[in-house]
Amino acid sequence: MEFTLSTVALARTPFREKFGIPRQAGLVPVRGRIDMLPPWDQPEALNGLEQVSHIWLDFIFHQNPSKPEQLSVRPPRLGGNRRLGVFATRASFRPNRLGASLVKLEAVCVEAGNVHLEVSGIDLLDGTPIVDIKPYLPYADRIDDAVNAIAPAAPVPTLAVDWQAQALLACRACLQELGYVGGLSGDGLCEIEQQVMQLVALDPRPAYKQSSCGTYAMSVFGLNVRWVMQTPTQASISDVSLA
Repeated sequence: MEFTLSTVALARTPFREKFGIPRQAGLVPVRGRIDMLPPWDQPEALNGLEQVSHIWLDFIFHQNPSKPEQLSVRPPRLGGNRRLGVFATRASFRPNRLGASLVKLEAVCVEAGNVHLEVSGIDLLDGTPIVDIKPYLPYADRIDDAVNAIAPAAPVPTLAVDWQAQALLACRACLQELGYVGGLSGDGLCEIEQQVMQLVALDPRPAYKQSSCGTYAMSVFGLNVRWVMQTPTQASISDVSLA
């Protein structure tokens, strides 16, 4: 049997490229927006959703080629060397390119009669097609004694990260040009500067490069962020420019 899916919404996120996106939702509280598409952009379609705290986003890995006959994959979580069955992983190369992301629902917004959702903890590429939205049900979706020996716990930050002084100044100049308005926290950083550090700390490098030094870059929040690996576990953000 074959089915046709239609896009009900588009994800608007700070991630313009795949490199740097957290490998699961909720690891970094990055904010995103879900723009509903007609006819699902009417308040009636989301009536009641404001009563839930988290939602499932069912989406398409639209930038990945479909590989319907690929039976096994190399999950990044296992270093990229060990193969597992595709259905034992959440790898993005899947038969129908379907993914599911659990995000926090910050607000249901109505503007000029149309609806969009404000979310946080998002892990999707900007422009990702959303094919369904469902409420998170704590009594059904949470299983306290669940076991996954492949990924028993959430990934933890593996890199120590700091800002070089000139990079922090450049970042603030870029954010000002982008119209960002946000106060500084107790550590002297704004929300975006903190989240840039958190994204780098999760070490987006492929596994085969995680034991070496070098310079890396990602595009996020409208910025090109570059960092230098001083040691295999110490990253220093060295440059920021407008994307």
